[in-house]
This record gives sequence, C-alpha cells and structure tokens, in this order.
Amino acid sequence: MFKIPDNVSQFDNVYDVLKERGFIEQTTDDEGIRELLGREKVKFYIGFDATADCLHVGHFMQVIIMMYMQKYGHTPVVLIGGGTTMLGDPSGRTDARPMMTVEQIDENGRKFKKLFDRFLEFDEDWKHIQGEGVLGKGGENKTPEPGKAICVNNADWLRNLNYLEFIRDIGSKFSVNEMLRAECFKQRMEKGLSFLEFNYMLLQGYDFYVQARDYDCKIEFGGNDQWSNILAGRDLARRLLGKDDYYGMTFALLTKSDGTKMGKSQKGALWLDAAKCSPYDFYQYWRNVDDADVEKCLRMLTFLPMDEVRRLGALKDQEINHAKEVLAFEVTKLVHGEEEAAKAQEAARAAFGGGAGSADIPTKQVAIPAEGIGVVALIKQAGLVPSNGEGFRTIEQGGLTMNGEKVTDPKMTITPDMVGDGIVFKKGKKTFLKVTL
Repeated sequence: MFKIPDNVSQFDNVYDVLKERGFIEQTTDDEGIRELLGREKVKFYIGFDATADCLHVGHFMQVIIMMYMQKYGHTPVVLIGGGTTMLGDPSGRTDARPMMTVEQIDENGRKFKKLFDRFLEFDEDWKHIQGEGVLGKGGENKTPEPGKAICVNNADWLRNLNYLEFIRDIGSKFSVNEMLRAECFKQRMEKGLSFLEFNYMLLQGYDFYVQARDYDCKIEFGGNDQWSNILAGRDLARRLLGKDDYYGMTFALLTKSDGTKMGKSQKGALWLDAAKCSPYDFYQYWRNVDDADVEKCLRMLTFLPMDEVRRLGALKDQEINHAKEVLAFEVTKLVHGEEEAAKAQEAARAAFGGGAGSADIPTKQVAIPAEGIGVVALIKQAGLVPSNGEGFRTIEQGGLTMNGEKVTDPKMTITPDMVGDGIVFKKGKKTFLKVTL
C-alpha cells in the first residue's frame, strides 16, 4: 500500500495541505473546518455510487483526498452507494441514468472495495450497527483503530426503509422551492426530471444524518457537482440532531486548462484497473497532457513536495517533457505500482525515441518497395489513418511524428533502409504505431 511521504507538506493541519495543493473549492465554513481538523481527529465521508464495475480517474481525486486525511490521522468513511445507485444521481447529468439490477450494483460495490484496499488501510473489524426505523439511533461495534478507514454501504439503511415513514420524518424537512433552485436539478428541468431522481437529494441528505447520528461523522466531502446534496445533508443533520458542528466541503473537478473534464482517452474513460486500461495507456495519458496542465496534475495527483511541483511546473519548451515524464511515472506508480510504472516508462521512451519496441506498442508489418513509399500512403497502409486525406490533414496540422521528430512534408518518401528495427509513428498525443518490414 502506498504511503504518503512525510515531506509532502510543511503544514501540520490537513486543511492547509489540501488548500496548498489546490483541492478545496467550496466549504460551508472555512475557519470552522480548519479549526475542527486542527483540534481533533474526525470521521468524514465521501460517497461513491456503484454505477460501473471500476473506479476511474475522476474518483481518484477523491481517493487522494482520503489518503491525505488518513495521513494526518483522520478517519475516512468510504460510503458505497448500494442504495442511492438504485435511483441515480441527476447531478451533472443531462439525462437519466440507466436502471441497474440489485445484483449488478452489489457486484460493482464489491469491486470498488477491492480497489479502495489498494490505497487505504481499513479497520475490517469495525461494523455499523443499524438503528430501527427512520430515526432510530444505531451505533458502532467499536471505535475504529486510529488512522484506519472504515467502509459502509448505504444499502444497509436505505433499501428497507418504510417509504411513508421516510417521507413523513425526512421529506417534511425539505423545501421543494429550495430544491428546485439547486444546480443539480435546474439543468435537468428543460429535458425532464423524474420524481425518482428528485428523491436523490433526500437520500443523500439522509446518509449524512445517519452517519452523524450513529458514529459521529462530522463532514461530507465531494466533487463540486455535489454541493447542493452536501448542503442538504449538513442541514438535515443539524436540524434533526440539534448540533452545529457538521460541515461540507467540495473539491475542484479534475479539468484541463480549457475547462473540459480530464480523464477521457481515445479508448474511453481512464480506469484504475489494469484490465480496463493498461498501465502503458494510463502512463501515456499523463505523459501527453497539455503543457498548461502539468503543474496542476503534479499538484493534485502526486505526493511530490510543493517546491518540486513548482520547479517542474515552471519548465518550458522541451524541458517540460521531463516534468511530464515525472508526472506520468508518479501517477502510474501510485495506481499500478512501481514495477508497472517503470515498464510503461521504458515502453514510452522507446516510442518517443524510436528505439526498441515494446509489447505494449502496437506493431504493424508492411511492405515497402525498393523505390520507397510516400509517408501518407505508408501510414494509411499501416492503419494509422483511414484515408490519404486524413493523413495529409494530420501532417498539415502538425499531428504526426516519426521516431520523435515532427513530420512536416506530406510528400516525404520512406525507403526500406530508413526502417531499420522499426519506425515509431505518433499521431496526435496518444496514438502510437510501430511499423516494421
């Protein structure tokens, strides 16, 4: 299991660490949370709906935040949404999520827990004791071991709720007028928001209340798109429990400099499971981020000291490639382990440098006549582009390199003696192909 180094920050309060790394976006009370995290070790939670069978890089930001909190002695509560997944969170969606079977949801939840085990140390003996009814107080079988995380599944308290009792005791505490002003609902009103999804905020708010009531969980964390749901839970816990020391905090989503979400490769989402996204493809994604995004990624996705982050992020022109290599290696090491990171780096260097290939780099054998072949015809024959027109456009837009050198002449001729052990072409930022005779 990866351990955050002690020199990751000069600060002792994890709030200051998260602020320094640029994670914190919104809080219900900046000073109140900072004072709380400096005064005592608290339980906090982040919820993960089991909508897929694997976590992706968007979840990884939340995992890193939990790792920081655990490093500084707080207790992460990983909440797997076995109950809320049955409704589907409308936040950040333009359409309703497809319905899933209970069996699918439960299997996804089990796979989530295995992935969390790679990053967090859990107290596996800790158990949540369920209360009776909607408002019946539950508890815990023991105090979690210091510095260890705990895991719960909201299916345990949501799936068997009495609906009439829930609407009476919880629904009566929500204002429809206020709910309709929430961003997560406003953006769906034009295309239609089902009553099923409208209930989601009540369930997520109830999650906060149950955990605050039963084992003194004091803060909910989440992505910036969860702000409305977090406020609902904080307010519900305060109202029903008569205490003020419950808080919420959201974190910036991992976005590119142009504002679009980061973590989508040509092959789809950037999954954390090697079976769904190879360590090589994972490494290549980070090796090829835009120059403007390097410092942000180093700050948020690695545990390098901030002085080193700033130094690497300030590199310019060709030197920025060194910073990208460090970024790619560090993130891949964290997700897949140092051995796989080293293998991916070696393969990527081979691709960029035109050296010996790797099993991870696709290879295509082609026939080149003695008099040679045009580079566009060659990459079309090899399948790197679907047509000659696409090949010419790629070169004209500066999107093709050959053994690490940009191809500027679309009429360039490739002869057999130029191939040697192989030519590594790179199209765009992420597509590599090695051509051999």
